[in-house]
Amino acid sequence: MSTAAATSALHRQGGTRAGLVLADLVPASRARDVALVAGGALLTGIAAQLAVPVPGSPVPVTGQTFAALLVGTALGARRGLLALALYAMAGAAGVPWFAEGGSGIGMPSFGYVLGMLLAAVVVGSLARRGADRSVWRTAGTMLLGSAVIYAVGVPYLALATGMSASAAIAAGLTPFLIGDALKAALAMGLLPTAWRFADKR
Repeated sequence: MSTAAATSALHRQGGTRAGLVLADLVPASRARDVALVAGGALLTGIAAQLAVPVPGSPVPVTGQTFAALLVGTALGARRGLLALALYAMAGAAGVPWFAEGGSGIGMPSFGYVLGMLLAAVVVGSLARRGADRSVWRTAGTMLLGSAVIYAVGVPYLALATGMSASAAIAAGLTPFLIGDALKAALAMGLLPTAWRFADKR
């Protein structure tokens, strides 16, 4: 048995595919990685348009953070970071695919976009260690990723708007907690199911 075949067999042993993320199940090539990175950025941009304004807050509820966490988890840390970096740089340069069709770095919510880059690395690294294979580990991974986004986004919101720390938390964190719980619940069903389906192939 060749080294590559032995490695593949080891990855598949027990259906665990150890050390892989979902994107690794697609045959490897440079074209694959380019397509995954571009697709991850596009998915995040599309999801950002699913926006609901929050009264009293300059930050709407969107599908953006959920898409960013899925991209990081499915693509892994390196490709996830590249996808979110492409999304951030294109939006900063004027592509209107931030929340509610916005663009540029002057938006009060731009800190959340920056937080998504770091969150993609965190959740992607955890996914490579199997954190997206079971329901509860997936929930923990998503909640940790959300916490990373807020750790960057809320202070940026305070600085960009002149809000106090408590006001920024009230406007940029508290209204989104229920939505984050729902997103984590959705991921709890989606990602482990994708792995179960892949392991049957």
